[in-house]
Amino acid sequence: MAPSTVFMEPDNLLTPKEKNKLRKPVVEKMRRDRINSSIEQLKLLLEKEFQRHQPNSKLEKADILEMTVSYLKQQSQLQMKRSFHKSSHFDFREGYSRCLQEAFHFLSLHKVRTETQTKLLSHFQK
Repeated sequence: MAPSTVFMEPDNLLTPKEKNKLRKPVVEKMRRDRINSSIEQLKLLLEKEFQRHQPNSKLEKADILEMTVSYLKQQSQLQMKRSFHKSSHFDFREGYSRCLQEAFHFLSLHKVRTETQTKLLSHFQK
């Protein structure tokens, strides 16, 4: 390629519109580089997941994004299921505890024999 000389005007002689025209391709390239870098990071982070679904295939950027969205949705659903399971377990324990308190209160009000009361409480605590 033959050398070419391009006469560049100093920045102070360019109008704002001309400066924007010169800056736009640079800004666009930086934006594309950021996008590509993020897609590459997703690919590395979820490499095992991608290999499970599409082993030995070269993934396009759109494939990486689609599979990432799918994986995140799946993880979100699993998290919601775990959260529901934990909250239902907590609700059960809280209800059981409340029931036990009510039973203590009932037994203390009705003067149930101490032996029966002890057996009942022992049974509840198991």
